[in-house]
Amino acid sequence: MLTDLQVRSAKATEKDYKLSDGRGLHLLVRSNGAKLWQVRYWIGNKERKSSLGPYPEVTLQEARESREELRRLVAKGLDPQDQKRAAEAQKRDSESFRFEAVARGWFETWSVGKSERHASYVIRRLEADAFPALGRKLISEIRPPEIVAMVREIAGRGARDIAKRVFQTTSQIFRFSVANGFCDSNPCAHIRPGDVLPALRKRHFARIDAKELPDLLRKIEAYRGEPSTRIAIQLLARTFVRTAELIGARWAEFDLVAAEWRIPAERMKMKRIHVVPLSWQCVELLRVMKTISGHRELVFPGQTDRKKSMSNNTILLALDRMGYKGRMTGHGFRGLASTVLHENEFNHLHIETQLAHQERNQVSASYNGAQYLRQRAAMMQWWSDYLDSSVRPKVTQLRA
Repeated sequence: MLTDLQVRSAKATEKDYKLSDGRGLHLLVRSNGAKLWQVRYWIGNKERKSSLGPYPEVTLQEARESREELRRLVAKGLDPQDQKRAAEAQKRDSESFRFEAVARGWFETWSVGKSERHASYVIRRLEADAFPALGRKLISEIRPPEIVAMVREIAGRGARDIAKRVFQTTSQIFRFSVANGFCDSNPCAHIRPGDVLPALRKRHFARIDAKELPDLLRKIEAYRGEPSTRIAIQLLARTFVRTAELIGARWAEFDLVAAEWRIPAERMKMKRIHVVPLSWQCVELLRVMKTISGHRELVFPGQTDRKKSMSNNTILLALDRMGYKGRMTGHGFRGLASTVLHENEFNHLHIETQLAHQERNQVSASYNGAQYLRQRAAMMQWWSDYLDSSVRPKVTQLRA
């Protein structure tokens, strides 16, 4: 029988050689220095040989235990090689039930018809975040705490939005798994992102107080930059749409005779068409802009590239030059309008509809896409008149 010292000190020679441990077990020492445990056995009159693994990964004691297990199988009339092949086949089959394999199967089905950019983003997120955490686990054995740990780890590096998206994708993978018999339930169904992710701080856009509005409006009128920038800010103040909705405007969206601006759903944050009633002041500003721009499609073409819309930073930089850096943004006009209109007792629902905010009641929201147009048209005209009166107070004629 071999000793640990003999096995450890066995040196390579020009030719392979064997060190026997008895009962069919030997250590094959190769000329390149590698050491491999092998065991010989007989099935009937046929000699077979089986590899037990390399040394030192497999110790002498472990090799002996494997030899005895192999001899017990032979004594039962079983061929260890057949058993090994069956175990490997079972292992290969179990691979298809691991999270990564199921996820890739889901991706092949889900990605059909998706944009290449979006699909690429989803699979990259899985490979970077989900597969390292869950990939090698059998999908039927994954429990909610493991998913929570993955989500928190992603959020812990400051990627809260990515954490939420990976969680949503993981839930889709489990639904696919349940439908195809890989597991019996979706552990994500018992979790909500808000239960495990830190609360998202509400973003407040800088804006001045309502009492500072008259001075800002005068500075906008006196702005010496591009006329198109001045008109863009004036329209932003009077319509209080989002900056991106304004600078991306197309002439085809406007009906100046009906005094309406219909922003298509694909350009809206909430992906619903938004109708903006236009005051007569807005109509006049748009007519002037049409003369200035001379562009057939874009209302506010860029100064350097006329094929693109005005930059998102143009309005912000103009406000900075007027002395409002860090104090006012294009988005700030929305908050100002909401505050003043509420203070003057306009209907909250009309104001929220004009702001194109998502209603909490989804059923109600589906009916309110273009409602209250008459009331909102009156409100928007009042708002434009209010802005004018802020700059040019009414003059009351006194009786003699």
